[in-house]
Amino acid sequence: MTNDSPPPNGFWAQAAADPDRMVLITPDGEEWTAGRLHAASNQLVHGLRAAGLERGDAFAVVLPNGVEFLTAYLAASEAGFYLVPVNHHLVGPEIAWIVADSGAKVLITHERFADEARSAADEANLPATHRYAVGPVDGFLLYAQLLDGNSESAPSERTLGWVMNYTSGTTGRPRGIRRPLPGKPPEETYLGGFLGIFGIKPFDDNVHLVCSPLYHTAVLQFAGASLHIGHRLVLMDKWVPQDMLALIDAHRCTHTHMVPTQFHRLLALPERTRAAYDVSSMRHAIHGAAPCPDHVKRAMIDWWGGCVEEYYAASEGGGAFATAADWLKKPGTVGKAWPISELAVFDDDGNRLPAGELGTVYMKMSTGGFQYHKDASKTAKNRIGDFFTVGDLGLLDEDGYLFLRDRKIDMIISGGVNIYPAEIESALLGHPAVADAAAFGIPHDDWGEEVKAVVEPAEGHQAGPELAAEILAHCARHLAAYKRPRSVDFLDAMPRDPNGKLYKRRLREPYWAGRDRAV
Repeated sequence: MTNDSPPPNGFWAQAAADPDRMVLITPDGEEWTAGRLHAASNQLVHGLRAAGLERGDAFAVVLPNGVEFLTAYLAASEAGFYLVPVNHHLVGPEIAWIVADSGAKVLITHERFADEARSAADEANLPATHRYAVGPVDGFLLYAQLLDGNSESAPSERTLGWVMNYTSGTTGRPRGIRRPLPGKPPEETYLGGFLGIFGIKPFDDNVHLVCSPLYHTAVLQFAGASLHIGHRLVLMDKWVPQDMLALIDAHRCTHTHMVPTQFHRLLALPERTRAAYDVSSMRHAIHGAAPCPDHVKRAMIDWWGGCVEEYYAASEGGGAFATAADWLKKPGTVGKAWPISELAVFDDDGNRLPAGELGTVYMKMSTGGFQYHKDASKTAKNRIGDFFTVGDLGLLDEDGYLFLRDRKIDMIISGGVNIYPAEIESALLGHPAVADAAAFGIPHDDWGEEVKAVVEPAEGHQAGPELAAEILAHCARHLAAYKRPRSVDFLDAMPRDPNGKLYKRRLREPYWAGRDRAV
């Protein structure tokens, strides 16, 4: 199908029109047609309704990237349910909190996460009849029982549902982001419109590579939107740099959602390995979720060309977008406002700041609002009128381009001077012996805080005093004295989730034990 005639709106209409079109390649290489995926999602709707779910109810999934995750997404979208994706790296009590707080009536998991899912289901008092697992898990019914024997035909009273993501949060419990259901059939909403922001067109031989976990807000949004505008999905279960290059080459992938950590690790591959794969099919390598050091961004543009694009957004909404050309013109920018959003910078007193002045970044969406589930105070606290913030610091230039400095909670204040960790981390990552790095403030009796660096050594480099001295000397060549780390500690691996989000709080907390600082 081409752009000469508009495609049917949404996955379900497309599947009905062309059930034999191949729409999904699973991590183990299994191919799924539109008709087969459509049938499975319909069966799941019937199964969940038989389990007692009604419009507006929630069900939770603790699943790896696979067909079951996408089936759950489509079923929720078609039946007016809230799908609650849960980070499968969480432990039992953390999962239980999300299941209970969301009011999820059914939990679907995978045998890979059996122990934590069972613990969570027990703690959340979920009935045994409402626990399902892909593969055998004690105390759970087989996932197949939700589908087997159910009709493959479309359910009655089809109405659009939403995904209800939980924010990771900087303090306290994560909170669900709950948007009101529109109460209309899914075809009455253009579900792939989000990708138009990035210039991605329906069909057009597009193949979307899913290279991060689908429980992440942006990853599922990109994958779901791609599916709804006729793109094939290629799923990775575990991200391995060389495997990603091989999949792009083999399937002629055209777009993907990435994070800077993945860029850094791709660039660390030997030149001969990188040259062995053809990545010229890529049209949009869109990255976000964390700051990208300038030298990493330039190296990726040199390698992959103009497809390297950037966005700024949050689970709550967005955002800004920068093409490669935008970034080369305005190095360090995360872009200009999306057509469906507005950006503003406010000071701590709620005054809107002019161009060039640093403050807290706020966003406003024209597509509707949201509430933090069961947390009206947090909803109100993070808003000024219709604008909301997730606590990032930044400025808008005179042309409307947004430049981020850091999260407010991560800012280091040493001797009354504001220091931004992202700049320090960029310098650290410029050293060949550094595979990953973090910078944050630790207690200092005179200055309040001093800069600490924590480094994951690159392969072939030995952690120790010699390497620490070498890294500190490198920082002295690239950073003003007040920004430089005073010491370096080493870890075998940084505490990052698979999307690249750094759990900086876990790094910082031990240094502040018994001291007064919000972490």
